[in-house]
Amino acid sequence: MDGAPPPASPAGLSAYVAVSQLLGLTLLATTGAWLGRYRGGVAWHSPLQFNVHPLCMVLGMVFLQGDALLVYRVFRHEAKRSTKVLHALLHGLALVIALVGIAAVFESHRTKGIPDMYSLHSWCGMATFVLYLLQWLLGCGFFLFPGASSSLRGRYKPQHVFFGIALFALSIASCLLGITEMLLFNIRDSYSQFVPEGVLANTLGVLLLAFGLVVCYVLTRDEWKRLPLAEELALSMDFKTLTEGESPGSSSQ
Repeated sequence: MDGAPPPASPAGLSAYVAVSQLLGLTLLATTGAWLGRYRGGVAWHSPLQFNVHPLCMVLGMVFLQGDALLVYRVFRHEAKRSTKVLHALLHGLALVIALVGIAAVFESHRTKGIPDMYSLHSWCGMATFVLYLLQWLLGCGFFLFPGASSSLRGRYKPQHVFFGIALFALSIASCLLGITEMLLFNIRDSYSQFVPEGVLANTLGVLLLAFGLVVCYVLTRDEWKRLPLAEELALSMDFKTLTEGESPGSSSQ
């Protein structure tokens, strides 16, 4: 009915989303504290250029990617088109920031004469980024831009959802590998003595895991999934009729 307030969010959803954002901001602050206090900070044209890499990857591939995944849970009563655009924009921003981080590490390695792409972290990280880019391009092609039929979207959607969560998990795993690699390069001899830098970096790893677990929990609760609005169901029927030539009342799923 016009003027009626939107239905309330499911019980517990707001609390879990708030916890995820608190964890996300805390892990960003922890990353900044680690790089600022123990690694000298960040700068582009300097020996500190490498530090741009972990900062960008945590910000883009973890925090922003996680928030992009939560868009359909948070904006439950907004127009589907607006939600799709926000979902795509956040993922796109995450990709741009991650690309800056990748460029930083390659340029830093070139300046210092360090070989590229030899470690497990680099293999996993690059594979995750490439697959994430492909996921974003396919998602835009199938769901954001017109052209794909309703049945084609329906067949692709389960793969899109699965790989969205899987790539988020792979991003966190790659970050954990990178943190360990960075610690072993810089404090190999004192790491086992619980030095403050090692404890802070380990804490960052725990925060990454906690953020990932909370986001994935929200995403996998069936009762927290966004339900289509009444007008969206009508538009979906019209779109299916136009693209597949079916009568709106001919079948139901």
